[in-house]
Amino acid sequence: MKPRHFLRISAALAGAAMLAACAQIPRAAEQQPNQTLDISPPFIAEIVADLVEPWAMTFLPDGRMLVTEKRGSLHVVTQEGTVSNAIAGVPAVDYGDHGGLGDVALHPDFANNGLVYLTWAEAGEGDTRGAALGRGRLDLDVLRLVDFEVLWRQAPKAAQRKHFSHRMAFSPDGQHLFVTSGDLWMPESAQDTTNNLGAVLRLTPDGRAAPGNPMYESGGVTAELWSWGHRSPLGLAFDAEGTLWELEMGPSGGDEFQKIETGRNYGWPVVSYGDHYRGPGIPGHDTRPEFRPPDTYWNPVISPTSMIIYSGALFPDWNGSVLITGLTSRSLIRVSFECPLAFRDICEVERFPMGNRLREIGQGPDGAIWLLEDRDPGRLLKLIPR
Repeated sequence: MKPRHFLRISAALAGAAMLAACAQIPRAAEQQPNQTLDISPPFIAEIVADLVEPWAMTFLPDGRMLVTEKRGSLHVVTQEGTVSNAIAGVPAVDYGDHGGLGDVALHPDFANNGLVYLTWAEAGEGDTRGAALGRGRLDLDVLRLVDFEVLWRQAPKAAQRKHFSHRMAFSPDGQHLFVTSGDLWMPESAQDTTNNLGAVLRLTPDGRAAPGNPMYESGGVTAELWSWGHRSPLGLAFDAEGTLWELEMGPSGGDEFQKIETGRNYGWPVVSYGDHYRGPGIPGHDTRPEFRPPDTYWNPVISPTSMIIYSGALFPDWNGSVLITGLTSRSLIRVSFECPLAFRDICEVERFPMGNRLREIGQGPDGAIWLLEDRDPGRLLKLIPR
């Protein structure tokens, strides 16, 4: 077995535990100094493998991982760090900027049907592109996705390579597949319910609009909508009670974490706790109560990329917490539903700088936490208790 290497994380760096601003706080409060706590990391980070621009991971029943690489490769990776050859049968991707191969998920009945779901940026006509979702049966003996089929597409496609989002989460009962659909760098699309952009979608496992959706009777892509008014949702997870939570990148400021409620409009781009990169500011959520505000947000941004709601035994103090990876923050961030501040319920309570941009987080079968770095090579890291 190859020698193990460990990532050094100093207690001084890891001691930044910034308590995030809540949606209910007036915007003037954003100018107040962040409160901090001195916290040493409760984990050791083991360097397990190097990959090429990894984007997402999921665990197979035997403990191995399926890992996507943005340029279009899917691999089986063991917990000891052995990386397989690329799996055949993966769709062609439109690589560049935010585009490429994205999320990976197993069908809830994978043990019997072997179905693997992928999302990716797909080329269209006239130099356009959009996210797509498909599935195929995984044959591990020959490393191939068999009978791969496209189930869903963003509509319309756009002439850019940003804000595909395309994260997936199956409902706890396995009956619905939730998908995040970014605004494709067209902010106005998030308020237009005649498309399926800037939204969280509820589909059946075969990619169709799910009966019972808020506008199901309208038909077409409108029938897919579960919530809308989102910018670039990059995290999606259910908690132990079956509540769906979402994480998204804001503009210049205003990254958001929030509960997803059926049929609610989350306000982008009409309101935000951030501002446009260029041009005028954006009114805050407190100015438009008809829009559902975030449960917590960040200024400055953390550039969130993924999240889990931890449920393992290795880090018992983190059970039920939200663990978030970030790009510009280069950190693992913990959000608690039991905020120590009396005037808010949900907030950031710990932040552990990891030295590099982080793309993905996963929880292993034994409760270990796994991270993917956003780089080439992008390291696969395993976090275990100190």
